[in-house]
Amino acid sequence: MNRNRGRRLALRAGAAPLVLIAATLGFPAFAQDAPQESTSTSQNVGISAVPTGSGEPNQSVDENQGTIVVTGSRIARRDLTSDSPLAVVSQEEFKLSGAVNVESVMNTLPQVIPGSTGFSNNPGGGVATLNLRGLGSNRNLVLVNGRRYMFYDTSQVVDLNTIPAFLIDGVDVVTGGASAVYGSDAIAGVVNFRLRNDINGVEAGSQYSITGEGDGRRWDTYLAMGTDFDEGRGHITAYGEYYQRGAIFQGARDFSAVALGDDGTSLVPLGSPSVPNGRFYVNPSTVCVGGTGATCAGGTNFTRGAGSLSANGTLGQYYTGPNTSRPFTTDDYYNYAPDNLLQVPQERWMLGAYANYEVNEWFNPYLEVSFVNNRVQNELAATPISGTFGIALDNPFLSAADASSLAAIDAQEAAIDAALIAAGGTARYGNPGVVNVALASRTNAVSSRQALDDRNAFRVLIGTTGAVTGDIKYDAYYSYARTRNSNIQYGNISRSAFAAELLANRLNIFGPGLISAEEIAAISITTQNTDISELQVAQASISGSLFDFGLGGGDVGFALGAEYRSVESQFIPDQALSSGDVVGFNGGDPTAGGYNVKEVFGELRVPLLGGMPFAERLELNGAFRYSDYSLGGVGGVWTYTGGAQWAPIRDITFRGQYSRAVRAPNVAELFGGLSNGFPGATDPCATPGAQNDAGLVAICTATGVPAGAVGSGTSLQPASQIEGVFGGNPNLQEEVSDTYTAGVILAPRFLPGFHLTADYFHIKVDNVVTSLGGGVGGILNLCYNVFRDVNSIYCQAIARNEDGTIQNPSFVTAVNANAASLKTSGIDLSADYTQTLGFGLFGAESKLNAFFQGTWTEKNEFAPVVGEAPYTCAGYFGANYCGTPQSKYKWSSRLSLIDGPMTASLRWRYLSSVKADSIANADVDPAELAVPKLKAKNYIDLAFSFDLTDTYNFSFGVNNVGNVKPQLIGDDQEQANTYPGVYDVLGRDFYAAVRFRF
Repeated sequence: MNRNRGRRLALRAGAAPLVLIAATLGFPAFAQDAPQESTSTSQNVGISAVPTGSGEPNQSVDENQGTIVVTGSRIARRDLTSDSPLAVVSQEEFKLSGAVNVESVMNTLPQVIPGSTGFSNNPGGGVATLNLRGLGSNRNLVLVNGRRYMFYDTSQVVDLNTIPAFLIDGVDVVTGGASAVYGSDAIAGVVNFRLRNDINGVEAGSQYSITGEGDGRRWDTYLAMGTDFDEGRGHITAYGEYYQRGAIFQGARDFSAVALGDDGTSLVPLGSPSVPNGRFYVNPSTVCVGGTGATCAGGTNFTRGAGSLSANGTLGQYYTGPNTSRPFTTDDYYNYAPDNLLQVPQERWMLGAYANYEVNEWFNPYLEVSFVNNRVQNELAATPISGTFGIALDNPFLSAADASSLAAIDAQEAAIDAALIAAGGTARYGNPGVVNVALASRTNAVSSRQALDDRNAFRVLIGTTGAVTGDIKYDAYYSYARTRNSNIQYGNISRSAFAAELLANRLNIFGPGLISAEEIAAISITTQNTDISELQVAQASISGSLFDFGLGGGDVGFALGAEYRSVESQFIPDQALSSGDVVGFNGGDPTAGGYNVKEVFGELRVPLLGGMPFAERLELNGAFRYSDYSLGGVGGVWTYTGGAQWAPIRDITFRGQYSRAVRAPNVAELFGGLSNGFPGATDPCATPGAQNDAGLVAICTATGVPAGAVGSGTSLQPASQIEGVFGGNPNLQEEVSDTYTAGVILAPRFLPGFHLTADYFHIKVDNVVTSLGGGVGGILNLCYNVFRDVNSIYCQAIARNEDGTIQNPSFVTAVNANAASLKTSGIDLSADYTQTLGFGLFGAESKLNAFFQGTWTEKNEFAPVVGEAPYTCAGYFGANYCGTPQSKYKWSSRLSLIDGPMTASLRWRYLSSVKADSIANADVDPAELAVPKLKAKNYIDLAFSFDLTDTYNFSFGVNNVGNVKPQLIGDDQEQANTYPGVYDVLGRDFYAAVRFRF
């Protein structure tokens, strides 16, 4: 197999010429919700109330009553205010940023820490995920048109690749728990993608993007058609898209071309000792026959190891050509970085349609159908294979020196076996003519390792809405979604076939590129894992107005409903991967399971006062949901929320909210396949001196250790490894969160066109699902050295035999558990100002819009063990505790000039500096680290758009105008010597687009 296979997906369309095409009509950007007095959409360009399809709350408009359903509530209202912080991303932001994939815009939001992206190669997966507030992609709920969307695997997370960016009318991002309104998973918040339902005629477009280096080509083309029918009683929209993204290898960028690691306080090239030319050694050792002790008293010490294969220790011999070898040096380490992908190739087909029809006032059926085929390929350097393998003395590929060394070692083994047999023992080596040699090779001649995720996602939804009475409406729907992914892996090696072919003198790994086509076929193995997931949702609700208190506040609004959800998901690993014979990609344990939940919910909005002194508006809101899960560990749970808004005058509104939310454990956490492992660990009860600690003796005896065995060393712990059972836990409970938010909205009448919002948020999550104690060693430490409570989950996880040992049939249960906690808090700030100018190049006047949205993260903490000091991650990064960098200050701002048919826009993205997580969490001196700090990053983007006619729009832009490059990282990196999802790795990036409608 040729490594060019890794490029086929990306380059199938060839290097198309750069077409100047265009992005957008109107102006940018993100915005928080507008205050009640906002009346001009031209002054609040990020806020809009656009008609969408029938159904659940998604900021839709009631044409007759002028009411709006805002994300985060099911009750229609006459303004866009919300008790909880609500950020809105307009469709113009997608156009002005040149974004084709949804995550490209969402990851610039201050509330978001990037999850999986188009730069996720290792780990990969072929998906794009959303991670609100850094609490994890499985702790925020993604909706489309206000309804749950299809997820892609047993983690039950939505792949943003399945959402059509070209149809997005806007995105609402609600901070904090929203389980009372939407159900499980809405812990960090809710992200609702609202799709357009106003297409009449044909709209089409195409966009081409390329980096300043001339690579990473991306091409997108789409077509959408919509029409009213039956005199406007019905509407139908159909659409299709094709998208292709080219590959970029790490070797194409200076910062990622060489693998780096830490060497004390410096970054140094880091390679692999598994090399394409092959490395071989027999480490010298001695065998005592007939004697005892370290000096073999009374016996004879035999040496095993001779000649060139043993002269260089564990570095061994290195082959530079056929039958030619020399001592290996550290300069011969293999640089695997250039063969890894930086930007992963993608190919996507998307088809869909949605329609609604008003039969009469009481019956308005609607339908949504979508299908997505998404193909994403990850690619790594060729498979490294190491271990001990038998090599025959008559192997024709050896150098003369190594053949002589092998013969001498074989003779030593024969002498040792003879001495052992003469002493009444058994032969240790046997098999004369074959010597077991340690080797570290890399199969470049076979191919690189490639994993192709070929994912099909299908969803259908059918429902109806209508009037119950003049003020009360109903909505009911059923949706079914199914996702199937085939993860096809190339470049794997069968260890058994490798060993057999090597022993038979057919496999030539002694030098570069010497493996024949026949041998490549003999040792290679292609594997395939499969994921299948299904989601069914049935929901019915009524909502409307009840009565008016008569104090100027308006009607009391309510919503009531019931919902049923069914989740099924499974992971089917390739049998070869599960066998342990495959080298290249990791195996996995089979996972299969599901559950259902029945729910009732309600919501109430009570406008108490309106139009009074110091009470321009005073409103209370509340919601509840009761969920009955088929899971024994969860059962029935309540979630609820309460909030208030108070506008003493028209110019200012105060708001606050408290929410209790939950997340039910997902299929992977519940039903992940169990496996046994034998990690190195120390039993504290066995350590010498344990008898001197009365508290330790007490807890050891309470958990089954005989009093006399405490501190007995190897008698109590015969081996350095202790067996553990790892995997899913069907008895998991739900995660529980409490969210507090408080904020203010300003819209001063003396400054028309200006709006400002500031919101404080505090989210705490308890009962967080994690691997219990971090593993066997952690469980033992927490039971015996930290908590010393026989009833703690850590002590309960330890099983001992009657003699106190932890060995077969006893073990430590290290499955998933509700053992951790999360906490985050901070302030969101948004400002928006539009000013009409008294001049224009293309008209009598123009407009200038300035927008800012930023977040200060006060804290982001993770406590893997409740009761222990948490890890501090706000303002930190690293491989030890925090992972992805979490800047304390993150913002995005735009300045746009709208002059008739022309829009010119400048965007400024900012990420504050972050420090190595070991500084905050392990008291490490920054002077001892190679990279103690990552500097702040500023990115400037430019976009231009022009309406050539009423039909054609042309736009182009440049992202990262300054060609800002990522700072180099060693051991603390994610991949490519940086964090590609956070820091720009493409460099200066150009795009051009054309759109037309008729």
